[in-house]
Amino acid sequence: MRVQLLASSIENGVASQRQRLTTFVLDDCVALDAGSLPFACSDSQRTSIRDIVLSHTHLDHIAGLPIFIDDLFATLDSPIRVHGTRQVIDVLETSVFNWDVYPKFSELRNDFGSVLDYCEFEFRSAFTIGSLSIEAIEVDHQGPSAGFIVDDGDAIVAFTGDTSETSEFWQTINERPSIDAVFVECSFPNRLQSLATASHHLTPSSLVNEISKLDRKISRILITNIKASYRDEVIAELSEIGDERVEVMVIGETYEF
Repeated sequence: MRVQLLASSIENGVASQRQRLTTFVLDDCVALDAGSLPFACSDSQRTSIRDIVLSHTHLDHIAGLPIFIDDLFATLDSPIRVHGTRQVIDVLETSVFNWDVYPKFSELRNDFGSVLDYCEFEFRSAFTIGSLSIEAIEVDHQGPSAGFIVDDGDAIVAFTGDTSETSEFWQTINERPSIDAVFVECSFPNRLQSLATASHHLTPSSLVNEISKLDRKISRILITNIKASYRDEVIAELSEIGDERVEVMVIGETYEF
């Protein structure tokens, strides 16, 4: 399984490591969230990605979705499939694809047919996209929001998505026979713990409490979703944890499991 976190910031004319939007690409054909999808995907990924799985509807996770469909509208010979909970789908239809903010693509067709299909999933019920089996686990973020466990038959990885302290996600991981890696958010530095708590995010301090809930060996814990303004501060605090499993995910790099 290949996992890539797409770039979402430009500094001095080049992509930077500062993350402001979220899109993971799995095996170059499935996107987890669509924050920066149309702006940072490769040409081949633009051709191959037809399934987008949404964790929740905050803007940094869906900002690129309308543009991605718009870019491809005339050439799509099969619809973009957007996977989400019923609440996520309802928010998209009422607040984004509503003609006021953007065209209602679910009502439009090109020369080949429909361009957008919604695929509803429920928490704790696995669904399949190609070779990937994906299970959504509800986490503690305003929304509701989903974390994901993704299994391709050879490797299993997990994504917390946006979350604060949570329990079901870690319990579900502990029930699995093996997990190759966990991608965990860590948004704010410790001095902003009150803001992190209010906005349902993690700090390095609360991250330590979360990964202590693991009762199985996991060799890699990859940190994502560091707020751009606090990146250096958060990374410095993460280094003080002293856990060799913890590493900051490099934006644009492809991780193979």
